[in-house]
Order: sequence, then C-alpha cells, then structure tokens
Amino acid sequence: MVDEPDDREPDLQEMLRRMLSGGTPPDTAALAKAMGLPGGASALEQLMAQLRQSMSQPDGRIDWGIATEQAAAAAGAGALSATDRQVDEVRQAFTVAQLWLDESTSFETLPESPTAMTRTEWVRATMPFWVQLAEPVAIRIAESLSTIFTDRIPPEIAGELAARMPDAGRMLRQVCGTIFAAQLGAVVGGLASEVVSGGDVGVPLLPDGRAALLPQNLDAFAEGLDIDLQQVALHLAVRELAHARLFRNARWLRLQLTSTIRDFAEDLGVDVDQVERFAEGFDPTDTERLKEAFSSGELIPPKTPTQEAALARLETTLALVEGWVDVVTADATKRLPKADAIAETVRRRRATGGPGEQAFASLVGLELRPRRLREAASMWRTVTDAVGAEARDALWSHPDLLPTAADVDDPAALVARLTGGEPPKDDVDRELEDLLRGEEPPPPV
Repeated sequence: MVDEPDDREPDLQEMLRRMLSGGTPPDTAALAKAMGLPGGASALEQLMAQLRQSMSQPDGRIDWGIATEQAAAAAGAGALSATDRQVDEVRQAFTVAQLWLDESTSFETLPESPTAMTRTEWVRATMPFWVQLAEPVAIRIAESLSTIFTDRIPPEIAGELAARMPDAGRMLRQVCGTIFAAQLGAVVGGLASEVVSGGDVGVPLLPDGRAALLPQNLDAFAEGLDIDLQQVALHLAVRELAHARLFRNARWLRLQLTSTIRDFAEDLGVDVDQVERFAEGFDPTDTERLKEAFSSGELIPPKTPTQEAALARLETTLALVEGWVDVVTADATKRLPKADAIAETVRRRRATGGPGEQAFASLVGLELRPRRLREAASMWRTVTDAVGAEARDALWSHPDLLPTAADVDDPAALVARLTGGEPPKDDVDRELEDLLRGEEPPPPV
C-alpha cells in the first residue's frame, strides 16, 4: 500500500520561506478573519510587520503593544464617542456620589477627580494589568508549542531554516506569542464593550486612586431595566468610588491580590502530552485552529493543588471586596427608589460574567468572579450593624485583621471577637457542654 502524500509540507515550507523573506502568509484576509483581527488584511499585515520587528530584538520577549493596539481597534470599531450629555451626566453622578459615600464609609476621597472614559481609553489604562495576568501563560504555551513544532519540521526544511535563521526556535516562540497577544487584545477589546466602570470586574484594573465610568456602556447597562438613567448612573458612580477608595486606603490590598495571582501563574505548568496531542496532525499555517486552541483553553492544563489554594484565596478576597462594596453602596444609595433593583442587576452580572470575562478565563485559565459574594455581603452587613462603619472599615487596615473564609461562614463569631463578647450558642454547643458536665441531654421533642 502506497502512503498518501503529505500535502501539509509544502504549505509549511511556503509559510516559512515567505516569513524568512519578509513577506506575509498567503490569503491574509482569511487569516485576519480567523484571528479575529479588526481591519482585515491590512491589520494582519501590520501585525506581521510588528512580528518581524519583534524578532529583530535579541531578548525575544513578547511585544504586548500588539495586544494594546488590537484591543483599542476592537473597542473603537463601530463605537461612537460619548456625547457631551453623557459625559455631563457622569460628572454630575460622581459629584453627588462623593457626598453620599462620605456618609457610609470612613475612607478618604480620591486624590484625582473621577472621570468619564471612552472604551479605547479604558483599554489603554487597563492593559498593563491584563498583560500581568496573561504573560506567564503566554510564555509557557509559546515555548512548548515552538519546541514541538521545531522537532516536527522535516529535515530538508530544518536545514534551510537553520541556514537562513540560526535562531529559528526564538522566531517560532514569537510567532506563537504574537498570536496569543492578538488574542488577548481581542478579549480585552470585547471586555471594553461590556464593563461600565474601572472596578467592574473586581480587581484594581485602573492605576491607584483613579475611578471612571464608561458612558457608552452605561446606557447599554440601563436598557431594559425600566429605571431612570440618572438613578443608574448615580448608583454605579457610588460603586465605582467605593471600590477605588477601598484600594486607595487599604494600600496592601492591591499587592496581596496581584501576589495571589502571581502565585497562581507561577505554578502553571504546560502538559507536554497535552500539547503533543494538539500538535499531532496540526498544520501551523492553520491560524484558525491555533486561535481556537488559545481561546478555548485547550492548552491550559488542569489546576495543581498550589493553584487551587491560590484560587481559593483569590476568590475569598474578591468576595470580601465585592461584599464590602455592596454594603457601602446600599447604605449610600438608600435615597434612590430603585437602588435594590440596580444592586441585584449588578450582582447577577458579577455572578455570571459577560462573554469577554468568560473568554479571558478560557485564555488564561483564571476566573475573576467571587463565588461567595452574597455570603460576604451578609457578613459585612452583620459587622456594620454590630460595630458601625468606622470599626468595620478598620478591618482593612492590615491583612491580619481582614475577615477569613471562616468568618464569612460564621459572622457571629467575628462580631463576638470585635465586641469582646461570646457568640450565641447553638443546640450542638449546648448539648456538648451538657455532656462535658456529665448531664443528660433533654429528650427530643
């Protein structure tokens, strides 16, 4: 039986030769569409030009500027700028929100005035944080893929490749890294059309002390709620300021969150067998398949015990942050007739996450949704009612004072510690004390 000819080899050879000669891969429009790049073939040509420039750099690092430009292009595609009316409404909402928030938290105001942001401005302001989350994953996947692809190149092509470019491994790593960066850009660009504020996904995306609302997305958030837009804007402005004030006053909190995320990323290992299974029969010119692998999380291995522990710490911290913001916002917006309805909409959005947030979780393997938001909010409400806002906020002054997951489970014990009292005993506690004293427990009723 005669083996079928391998019709993938000429495609691979042609791709490598064109790249080495400074050209672009064939059918740029189709490849651009497959990679989800706004701007079609011209965008891909620009991307390949950036790739050739990055390959000339000796350090071999991923050029994350590609992600920023792709995200900005996606965020601005087909989106009109905020109108003067929308910007004025945001500014007025922030003015009132500052005053209301002063009544419900002891945390000081921000050093910078809160602003209205366009989607593109949000992309450029938050991209450094997204890169910090994505870079460890991109590096590990790119290194694994490039190693396997280099090993699979036919000898005749490998010889030509080595002659023209001795450091072909670095080139292939940067090809993979560039595609990953473009995918991150597409995800963040999608998020830019979903978020309504700087703190909308729970983590401190904006630089310290900054707060912002996105007027274009604010209108989309209010659609279908049957609530006056001014009420919605004011409620979301209070939430955004509460989130920004918390991170501004609890200076250690930002570092703890990023350290937990770094612990998660540093323990990321790439399953070589998993990558090899993906590489079997894979044509490196098939950009659609590579895009699908990145966006679906196919190359992200199962979480290790260390990662699970880091993720549990992250989820607890995010739940504490969001729960505190919920309680403070509820107290500050009690004058709004529809405050409860708006708050419930926000909680549902945070519990499920939008398409952009889900895409980021698949790309990086890290979810940013607090799973115990309602329990944490209930704990903060119990603490507020028991000791007041000032004593509650003082718990954020040091990481050792911050409530734990056990405190979320048992707020009464936390209140007892804060007030110097004892938590109320339940039936199990009373029966255990009776047994220790040698008394018979009462018969069941």
